[in-house]
Amino acid sequence: MTVLSFDEAGVDVVYQGTEFRIERVLIEDATGKSFEAVTDHEVLQLVEPNPDLTGEPRRIDDILQTKNSTN
Repeated sequence: MTVLSFDEAGVDVVYQGTEFRIERVLIEDATGKSFEAVTDHEVLQLVEPNPDLTGEPRRIDDILQTKNSTN
């Protein structure tokens, strides 16, 4: 299972027990989109070769707004 944790500067990832960070610039370069417009599914596809994409994709902007409104 892969865990993604988003903040304004990038994404903390836990993939197969390994923790690492993907900076927003790298995500923007890899997707060709602004960081806020990228979805969690797109980030997951950058990390995993064949991810299980269940549920609706959520834009990083929406994730961050939800996260900030609960803090």
